[in-house]
Amino acid sequence: MKHLFTIILFFVGIEATNVEKQSAFQDGEWFKFEMSYSGFLKAGNATLAVKESNLDGKEVFHVVGKGWTTGAIKWFFKVKDRYESYFDKETGVPYKFIRKIDEGGHTKDIEITFDHNNQKAKVHNKKHKKVITVATEKDVQDMVSMYYHLRNKIDIASLTKGDEIKTNMFFDEENYGFKLKYLGEETIKTEFGKVKTLKFRPYVMAGRVFKEEESLTLWVSADKNKIPLKVKADLAVGSLRADLVAFKGLKHSFKIEI
Repeated sequence: MKHLFTIILFFVGIEATNVEKQSAFQDGEWFKFEMSYSGFLKAGNATLAVKESNLDGKEVFHVVGKGWTTGAIKWFFKVKDRYESYFDKETGVPYKFIRKIDEGGHTKDIEITFDHNNQKAKVHNKKHKKVITVATEKDVQDMVSMYYHLRNKIDIASLTKGDEIKTNMFFDEENYGFKLKYLGEETIKTEFGKVKTLKFRPYVMAGRVFKEEESLTLWVSADKNKIPLKVKADLAVGSLRADLVAFKGLKHSFKIEI
């Protein structure tokens, strides 16, 4: 349960594209997810919110992701997580990423500032009062900005089952190669009715958290919004599921099948 909300926020992203020309989202968009453990035990909630903002004279989207445990679980494992990303409205490149978490007493307070011209990231570990500079890969994204770029990058018409999408991500103090496989279309039951979706398989590292490399499945709406409707993870112990239960501020119409 320690990685509960990192799992939900992590598996959604891709390389930079022109946000304004192809935007699948807008200022004011908001999502709420409910999470359950092993199919029956309510585990918690998570939200994602988008706002237009200004950072050091640059027009940006400021996204805030929050996660917290609810119900019986919070009595023996309390989680309160907050993730923030500031990325350029025109290019989609991230400028700043914030991760402040408390997961059962395991805490982190990290702020990352990106220098894309020199391909470097300044990592300020506020908990340990340490600042380091790390070389980054080309077109690097943070774990939150990746999600919004994926939504803009996907061209439904050109997708073929088996296609793989690859990109570079920077998390905490390390570079990660990220790969996402397209599994085809599927109509699923949601809180809002039956919805046609695009199904993806984000590849993860098997081990202490995940049962195997292909333990995660992601469903996004097959419309211009490309919103995340469901995430399912097979963990080393049990399984985790997140479902979208509320939203507002969508840029495009949300298609529900009758």
